[in-house]
Amino acid sequence: MKFFLILLMFVIGNMLFMLSRKHLLNVLLSLEFIMLVLLLFLVNYFMELQSEFFFLMMFLVMVVCEGVLGIAILVLMVRVYGNDYFQLFSLLKC
Repeated sequence: MKFFLILLMFVIGNMLFMLSRKHLLNVLLSLEFIMLVLLLFLVNYFMELQSEFFFLMMFLVMVVCEGVLGIAILVLMVRVYGNDYFQLFSLLKC
């Protein structure tokens, strides 16, 4: 039952990621939700195996680094363009 709920949350997170591509903040929030679901899955997996949780700490460090980089990009976009719309500019332009 836990696995089904975690899988459902993961699918909902991916749908949010695909449907909310207008603003960068919405994309970052959906990515953080997906990472939270993956962390929940890993906690359940390691609890069943009764193994060490060192990998979870490494995963949390990577999630925090991803969040910090996303917020830095968001702040840079707001400073340069004035908003966080993806549709106003091309990411391939320099």
